[in-house]
Amino acid sequence: MSTNTLTLQVPTPLYERLKLHAAQTQRSVEEETLEALATAMPPVQSLPAELEEAMESLAALDDAALVEAAQSRLAVDVSAELQSLHHKRQREGLSDTESAKLAKLVRQYERQMLVRAQAAALLKARGRDVSELMKS
Repeated sequence: MSTNTLTLQVPTPLYERLKLHAAQTQRSVEEETLEALATAMPPVQSLPAELEEAMESLAALDDAALVEAAQSRLAVDVSAELQSLHHKRQREGLSDTESAKLAKLVRQYERQMLVRAQAAALLKARGRDVSELMKS
């Protein structure tokens, strides 16, 4: 694989976090930085454009905003409707309109889960403990 050189001006607190995490994982700061970049930048072709944009925007968030994203949930009414349609489909089937609505809600749920997972992955890559986030 070919490589390119990239020179970055890194704020001292971020550099110190990278350096600390590199020492903990017995890697160089360069290796740690590459891992963080790779985690923050999933392959473009693997996600639809809308999801790719959502994932890329997460990388720019600070830790507090990432914690909020990692803890976010579907609205209660959306979750209830999703569950209701899912149960109805199992019991008796759905009309075309209901099937379309269920598909839309499933995409919304999957997007939410992807955002939560990516936010947690970014926090972990930044050296944050995400064990409590994974419990909720």
